[in-house]
Amino acid sequence: MFEPTLRRQYAPQKLFFAANGPEYTVTLEKQVGSAQSKFDVRFWLLISATFLGFVGIGTVLPALGPHVKHDLRGSDQVVGAVIGTFSFVALGSRFFSGPLADRRGRKITFLTGLLSCAFAGAAYMMPIGLASAYCGRIFQGFGEACLYTGAAAWAVEIAGVDRSAQALGYLSSGIWGGISAGPVIGNWLGTFAHAAAFQLGAALAAFGLALLVREDFQPHPHTDDRRLLSSSLLTAGLAVGFVNVHYPVIAGFLILFLAQHGGSGPAAFSTYALAVLLSRFFLGGLPDRIRPAITFYAGLAAMATALLVLASGPRPILAIAAAGLLGFGFSFPWSSVASTVLRRTPARNHGSAVGVLSAFYDLFVGAGSLLAGRIADRHGYSAAFIMGAVALTGAALAGRFVFNAPIEQPSVVPEASLEGTVG
Repeated sequence: MFEPTLRRQYAPQKLFFAANGPEYTVTLEKQVGSAQSKFDVRFWLLISATFLGFVGIGTVLPALGPHVKHDLRGSDQVVGAVIGTFSFVALGSRFFSGPLADRRGRKITFLTGLLSCAFAGAAYMMPIGLASAYCGRIFQGFGEACLYTGAAAWAVEIAGVDRSAQALGYLSSGIWGGISAGPVIGNWLGTFAHAAAFQLGAALAAFGLALLVREDFQPHPHTDDRRLLSSSLLTAGLAVGFVNVHYPVIAGFLILFLAQHGGSGPAAFSTYALAVLLSRFFLGGLPDRIRPAITFYAGLAAMATALLVLASGPRPILAIAAAGLLGFGFSFPWSSVASTVLRRTPARNHGSAVGVLSAFYDLFVGAGSLLAGRIADRHGYSAAFIMGAVALTGAALAGRFVFNAPIEQPSVVPEASLEGTVG
């Protein structure tokens, strides 16, 4: 008896043939949700619901600090504590949202996130003093973790893992579009209470929209996947984390620094955000068509160049151009790493993989915020930008292990199962 077998959870198609006498049964197995998938109505409904969810999240951001300080009479320390609560809750929630997406489904995880965001909007409006702000941020952190994990795993499932980079690019465009539009809407609404009410309404509208999206999810048994994920995602998480160290520098100090060099900060930040949005939408699929390592390292090179130019305190035109280059470069590392990881990860673990990578993002952005503030306070804003550029060295080193790792469990190439009986 001769039975070499390679099996995975795929849709089988059998083919019989004879070779030198023995009869073989060849099972060609194509991954469900890959080659036959496309960016259909379900996909764009999911992106639209994600956009609405993040519009609501962004709406309350401009007025949250003033609301805590003036309306709720909190100190500056309390303002920082309220805002920081989000990051700690989101970080811890990633390790819940990933397994939830893998065991119960992407849709239920996505809907849980939207419902929690709606609770956040309601909590902000409760007349219970500072507790309302803390409750809102707790619901917000948990909601964002579930919302993104569910959306990312679901988008890749609908589009197919062979187009995961493009799917994640479209998803990121929806997120960045929502975060960018949210503060504009919040300022237009005028009061924090109105912004909180808008967040509640946007989350519920997104919830209703997501209910229309059909999910083709089938749960799979989980055995030793946690050990596999913890070992295989470490370097990928480090690469993602080091890339994002620059973000708190840009968010916290770009406008303040460039105010000393011509006042181009607002225009530079808008250019940065717009470059990220457009690049991820129109060029997000590049890591699917060429080697992801190429887009990863090209993105790092563009980012490092831009950060060093900004650190020099350039004139307005050059500062705006450097900010655009930074946003363009920043568009590629996440999709390059995430698509590589998802191709090597069984579909049943995609939610956990996204959750772990997102946890590294939260960790490094939080730590980067503290480090950037300390460096800027002691050595000036320019040193903080140099710190962001130096952190990219860590991303480059981690990337070598990500892209050169042996592919143990490819999830794109069709597999064959041979069952033969000799004689």
